Amino acid sequence: MIELSNPMVQTAVRAVRQAAALMRLIQRETVGSSLTKVDKSPVTVADFASQAIIGRVLSQAFPDIPLVAEEISSALRDPAGENTLAQVTQYACKVIPEATHESVCDWIDLGGAEAGKRFWVLDPIDGTKGFLRGDQYVVALALVEVGLPQIGVLGCPNLRDASTPDMEGSGSVVLAVRGQGAWSTSMAEGDDQWKQLKVSSRSDPSQARLLRSFEAGHTNVSQIDGLADWLGVQVDPVRMDSQAKYAVLAAGGGEVMIRLLSPDRLDYREKIWDQAAGAIILEEAGGRVSDLSGEPLDFSQGRTLKNNRGVLATNGLLHEKVLQGLMAVSA
Repeated sequence: MIELSNPMVQTAVRAVRQAAALMRLIQRETVGSSLTKVDKSPVTVADFASQAIIGRVLSQAFPDIPLVAEEISSALRDPAGENTLAQVTQYACKVIPEATHESVCDWIDLGGAEAGKRFWVLDPIDGTKGFLRGDQYVVALALVEVGLPQIGVLGCPNLRDASTPDMEGSGSVVLAVRGQGAWSTSMAEGDDQWKQLKVSSRSDPSQARLLRSFEAGHTNVSQIDGLADWLGVQVDPVRMDSQAKYAVLAAGGGEVMIRLLSPDRLDYREKIWDQAAGAIILEEAGGRVSDLSGEPLDFSQGRTLKNNRGVLATNGLLHEKVLQGLMAVSA
């Protein structure tokens, strides 16, 4: 059974629950204002509000543990971001009534720390484009120690029982602690009915459900198609963006997720916040996560997985077969 009395576990779950509930409110109110980062991905009011809330909660509870997170507040501090900052602060006040423009920016910038031996890592909204479509996204938080995630929490507002899309339900909180399994409960405050997650037992490649993104910017779609053909897959894929895919894999709702390198971005390396929480959740549910060569993911190299190329996540039973297929289709 998972040890829920651990202060770090309690704080991580509380922070993600609060942020994910607010993200659902913002999504339902259809916040259309967004900025654009250098890499052209949209940054919504929700990204900033989520990071501000979680940064503040973690810094109050564990001031000596740094936070590595995706966003910075420079665009909000610029006069051109004044209206967006006002919206971010307005929403942050729903959780932290004393929030001000300045404090919100300061809480966001707590995420600018460097990765060390022990740190929190946060993606305030993983799947921003899914969020903007009114579809799947998650709030993803992990505690990393000596290059390995030790705690992982996903707030999944649009998933029921960590596996089923449900835009009107209570959502899911998915939690893993190393050596204590993966568990889920609803996002409802005070719900402590935790259910243990286990990966699918499917071992026949032809029955492998591939979890595939709507967003194809960081992958190689044609190579994934070739892999599916090589495996002889006869079942439909599960289409879903964000680390919600990790939750679904952990709950047995699919068997294979893969992040290949886009042909025009062969030097791309995954950001640690895109994988840390989901990776430990899947592993603790009995699955396996590696890079495309079968090597473990190394979270000790700063803000990127610079020692790893791509990501393969499976129920474990199919991992070696998929690695063989990758070698075959990339030869």
